[in-house]
Amino acid sequence: MGKRVLIIDDAKFMRAMIKDILIGGGYEVAGEAENGIEAIRLYKELQPDVATMDITMPEMNGVDALKEIRKIDASAKVVMCTAMGQKALVIEAIQSGASDFIVKPFQPERILQTLAKVLGT
Repeated sequence: MGKRVLIIDDAKFMRAMIKDILIGGGYEVAGEAENGIEAIRLYKELQPDVATMDITMPEMNGVDALKEIRKIDASAKVVMCTAMGQKALVIEAIQSGASDFIVKPFQPERILQTLAKVLGT
């Protein structure tokens, strides 16, 4: 069975696109969250091997959710997903413990390469 991934993005079409890429790459999608609050709850419940997290979301943004997840699991592997022009947020996310980041629009091979690197596979 492939490594388990939690997909966190407020856009349903984006979650579906990432899910298709991950399944095609041999990963198991453990769950999906549409905001940071739901992400924290599902991370605790599902304990995925890695999570992909959008930075800009309603209710709680990805950087704040990342900080909370890292309190729960100091070794959490979280790859941040960002649009161009969010450099300050990416820097804050990396300083807060993000494992890596990928930039939208996504290149499928970039997502798979980044996850393989983060997971050491």
